[in-house]
Amino acid sequence: MKWRDRRKSKNVEDRRASSGGGFRMPSLQTLFFIYPIIKPLLRSKFGLLLLGVGAVAYISGFNPLSLIGVGGASSAPVTKVQKQKDDQQAAFMATVLADTEDVWSAIFRQSGYRYTPPKMVLYRGSTRSGCGYAQAQMGPFYCPNDHKIYVDLGFFDEMKRKFGATGDFAQAYVLAHEVGHHIQNLQGTLEKVEMAKQRSYGKAGQNKLQVRVELQADCYAGVWAHHAEKMKGILERGDIDEALNAASAIGDDMIQKKTTGYVMPDSFTHGSSKQRMTWFYKGLKTGDLRSCDTFQ
Repeated sequence: MKWRDRRKSKNVEDRRASSGGGFRMPSLQTLFFIYPIIKPLLRSKFGLLLLGVGAVAYISGFNPLSLIGVGGASSAPVTKVQKQKDDQQAAFMATVLADTEDVWSAIFRQSGYRYTPPKMVLYRGSTRSGCGYAQAQMGPFYCPNDHKIYVDLGFFDEMKRKFGATGDFAQAYVLAHEVGHHIQNLQGTLEKVEMAKQRSYGKAGQNKLQVRVELQADCYAGVWAHHAEKMKGILERGDIDEALNAASAIGDDMIQKKTTGYVMPDSFTHGSSKQRMTWFYKGLKTGDLRSCDTFQ
């Protein structure tokens, strides 16, 4: 994807340096280590007060044990090479986000509306979100409560290693998919689906509704790619294949086969590989939001 020397979005909240905060249960080793330290504090009111302050600080995200060299960050220090790679990836994501802003602003303007873009939160490990605690294993997600997209950059390493989804446009597709959820939120689709889920009987019925939401976001990602290419000529040879490969790799059936060895369609929440590829490609070819009605 052609992305260098172009505008980067300012709607980026970089929490990578402060990630890993929030409430975490201490390990058994840590508990055994600190018990002799806190035991005397349990015998006095002042000691109990100190423990109370420490507990509040810990739940709020500050680990008081780090002051004595215990229970610090769980991840290894980031090397200079890793930081350079991270910074380049962050710049790439900010450029893709800027492209989505330009495309969706133009599409909304044609319909007489003003587009309000989402913010993107970059983090490593864990962070707080308007939808609860965000952790790396959750993958990128959109939170409709705070209109923010949460991205742990480590997910893309996982996507390459576990699913073979390589290439920068695979990453662009993932971000464009999450922006697609923001479009759904602005349209009122997410709220309508949540209400429909409450009326739906059984988990299988709710899952089917969620699959339709996800496939529409895939289609919207295709619509974005269509217009971004027309507006800016962003595509290079192989980019579309990278996006389609990523859509296939993270299809529910593919993931279930790799993790469990069998497929359970009733448990799908994002759609099969074929569905995800089909809907992304449909949006890409038409560039028309009206072609993305997955609820028909």
